[in-house]
Amino acid sequence: QVQLVESGGGLVQPGGSLRLSCAASGFIFQLNAMGWYRQAPGKERELVAQITGRATTNYAESVKGRFTISRDNAKNTVYLQMNSLKPEDTAVYYCHILYRARDYWGQGTQVTVSS
Repeated sequence: QVQLVESGGGLVQPGGSLRLSCAASGFIFQLNAMGWYRQAPGKERELVAQITGRATTNYAESVKGRFTISRDNAKNTVYLQMNSLKPEDTAVYYCHILYRARDYWGQGTQVTVSS
């Protein structure tokens, strides 16, 4: 069965950095695109970044130039490096895969940007 387990969230000051990790299992990791989404209180879940099996990336406009998505196929892990964090980046961040026409989500990890 597909499992996605996020880690790396926490409290950081504005301008700081965090790296999120998502360990995946239950499918052939290197063949599948992976994504990071986030959901702030009272808002809809939104796409942050995606990476294909060939490492082509796509970012939301709000994070371009600050966030970097990457993957390590040997470790079945996808990462989100977040730099120059802003208070508006505060949200629960989720790892995602669309696999065999079904959405799978991790449990989420809280990122709070505050002084």
